[in-house]
Amino acid sequence: MNNPLLSSFDLVPFQEIEVDHYLPAVHARILEAKSQISAIVQNPEPPTFSNTLEALDYSSLALERVSQCFFNLLSAETSQELQAKAQEISPLLSAFKNDVLMDADLFERIKSVYDHRTSLKLNTEQMRLLETTYQSFCRNGALLTEEEQEKIRAIDAELAKATLTFGNNNLAETNAFDLCIANVEELDGLPAEVIQRAQTKAKEKGKKGYLLGLDFPCYMPVMKFAKNRSLRKEMWLAYGARAAQKNEQDNTRLIKTIVGLRQKRAEILGYATHADFVLEQRMAKSTQTVSNFLEDLIQKATPAAQKELERLRSYGANHHGIDRMEPWDQAFLSEGLKKHLYQWDEQEVKNYFALDQVLEGVFLVAKKLFDLSFKRDVTIPVYHEQVKAYRVLNKASELTAVLYTDFHPRPSKRNGAWMTSYKTQYKKDKKNHRPHISIVCNFTHPDDNGLALLSFQEVTTLFHEFGHALHGILADTQYPSLSGTNVAWDFVELPSQIMENWCFHQESLDLFASHWQSKESLPEKYLNQIKALKSFQEGLQTMRQIGFASLDMAYHSNRYTTQNIREFEQQLLAPTQLLKHEHPYCTSTGFSHIFQGGYAAGYYSYKWAEVLDADAFSLFEEKGIFDAKTANSFAKHILSQGGTQAPEVLYRQFRGRDPKNEALLKRAGLLQSLTD
Repeated sequence: MNNPLLSSFDLVPFQEIEVDHYLPAVHARILEAKSQISAIVQNPEPPTFSNTLEALDYSSLALERVSQCFFNLLSAETSQELQAKAQEISPLLSAFKNDVLMDADLFERIKSVYDHRTSLKLNTEQMRLLETTYQSFCRNGALLTEEEQEKIRAIDAELAKATLTFGNNNLAETNAFDLCIANVEELDGLPAEVIQRAQTKAKEKGKKGYLLGLDFPCYMPVMKFAKNRSLRKEMWLAYGARAAQKNEQDNTRLIKTIVGLRQKRAEILGYATHADFVLEQRMAKSTQTVSNFLEDLIQKATPAAQKELERLRSYGANHHGIDRMEPWDQAFLSEGLKKHLYQWDEQEVKNYFALDQVLEGVFLVAKKLFDLSFKRDVTIPVYHEQVKAYRVLNKASELTAVLYTDFHPRPSKRNGAWMTSYKTQYKKDKKNHRPHISIVCNFTHPDDNGLALLSFQEVTTLFHEFGHALHGILADTQYPSLSGTNVAWDFVELPSQIMENWCFHQESLDLFASHWQSKESLPEKYLNQIKALKSFQEGLQTMRQIGFASLDMAYHSNRYTTQNIREFEQQLLAPTQLLKHEHPYCTSTGFSHIFQGGYAAGYYSYKWAEVLDADAFSLFEEKGIFDAKTANSFAKHILSQGGTQAPEVLYRQFRGRDPKNEALLKRAGLLQSLTD
C-alpha cells in the first residue's frame, strides 16, 4: 500500500489519506519509535541529558503526527469506519505509552540523570523537561511491580475504549434526534434562518415541514426564542436524555466503568483518588484547594444568583404569565429580560457580526497585539470543503504557523468548540519547526448566499478558541512535550479566556463590528448593551459552572459508589441548582469534557482561569488594550513559553505578582452583591 502517512510530509496530505491508511501507519510509527527508544536504552555511553532525555522527547514525533491527524478527524470529520479503527488504534497507543513509561532500563537512565541534576548546569527548560519526564514515569507505573504494571496496562486499554465509546454515543444520540414540526406557527419566535435551516433539513431527509435537532445552532435558538413552551420542554428533555435512554448508546454504564477504572488506577499508583493523582501536577495541587476555591465562589455568587433568579421569576410571571418557572423557561426568559432591561435584540445585533467580518476582526486584533498576519492559502490541503487554511506570518513575514478553521455543524462533527494541533512546535537540528493549529466550532449555518451571522455568544467563543490557537501559534520552545498548550490544565484556559475581553471594548469592536449590508459601525447603544450584559446573570452562570466542577470532583474523588447516576448528580448539583425541578434530565451522560476529553478532575479550571484572565486583563485595561509593551510581555512570558516553567512562575513574570480575585469579582458584579 502506498501510504501517505508513512511518507515525509509537513502539511497533512488530507486528500490522499484513506481510512485504511491509519492502522498500518500507527503500527509502523510505533515500531520506529520503539527502535529509537531502544537505541537510547542500549547506548553504551553513560546517560546524559542529551542522549537520554532530549533523545526521548524527539523519539515519537512521527507517531505523534499520525495520531494527531487521526484523532482530530475522529472529532471533526468522523465516520463509522473511523470509529471502528479508533477501537483498534487507541489500545495500541495506550500500550505503547505504557511500554515506554514502564521500561525499567529506560527509567534507570532517566533516574541517573535526575539524581545528578544539580551538577549538570541545565538551563531552565532543560531542567523542566528532566523533572516532568521523571515525574511522568513515576506517576505512570515505573516504580510498580510487574504485576501492578500489568494491571495498569489492562486498565488503560479498557479506559481508551470506554472514553471513545462515550463520545461516539453522544454523537450518535445527537444525530438520531429529529423533531418534525408540521406547522410553521409552532416555531413562532425562532429566527428566520433557523426556520429556513429546519425546512431545508426536512427536505434533505425527504420529509415535509420542519426538522429540529439537538446541534447547538438549532437547540439554543429554540430554547432562547421559541414562544411555544411545550416545544421548549420537548427539546430540553430530549437534550437531557442523550445517552441515558437504556439503549445501545446509554452512557450510564460507561460512566460507572470509567470512574471505577480511574479510581482503581489511582490506588495502584498510590493515590487516594483520581483527583489526587490529577491535581498533584496542577496549580491547585490538592482537592482541598479546589474545594475551598469552589466554596468561596459559592458564597460570593449565591446572593447575586438568588436575586437574579427572583428577578427572572418576576419577569416571567408579569410578562409571560409563567407562574412556575421551569428549566426550559430559563433561557427564554433570560433573553426576554435582556430585551426588557437593555433593549437587547440578539437577532438585530447579529447583523453586525457576520462570520467573515468577525474572523477578520480577530486576525486584526492579533495583528495589533502580536504583529501577526493571516493569509489564506487555497493550495493547503484540507479535510472538508468547509475548512479554510491560512499561513500565519510574523512581523518579518516569516512563517509562524498554519491555521485551519472549521466553523459549521455537520453530522460527522461532535458538538462544541475546540482548538487542536496537527503539528507541534519544537526546535531540532538548528531548525524551528512551526506548528499547525486548528479551530473547530459549531456556529450558525450560513444561508443560501453563504452569509453566517453570529450571536454575540458565538463571537466570544471564536475569540476564546483563537486564544487557545495563539498559545499554539506563538509557541517557541525547544522541546515538543513542553510546547504550546502542554501546560497545567488549570492554566491552559488563561490565553483563551483573556481573549474574550477584546469583544467588550469599542477600540476592538470598531475593527470588525459593522452591519453586513449597510457597513454601519456597531451603534453606541449596542456597545453599551454589550458592556452591561457582560455581568448579566453572572451569579447564575457562576453557580452553573461551580455545579459542573463539583460534579466532576465528586466523580473523581471516590464519592460515587453504585447509586443511580441521576440521583447522584441531583444530590451533587443541589447546592448550586437554585431552580429546583423534578424532571428527568441527565447532565453526566453528556459530560464529554470529563468522560471523553481531558477535563477529568479539572473542570474547575474554567473558573480558576477566570481569576487569572480577569487579573491579567486588568493590566491591559490600565495600560491600554493594544499596549505594545503589555502584549509583548504576555507573548514572551505566557504564550511562547508553553510548559517550560511552572505556571505560577510564568504568571508572576508577566504580572509582577500573584493573581488576585478582585478583578474577577468586579467584572462579574459580585463585589456589589456582597455589599448590598
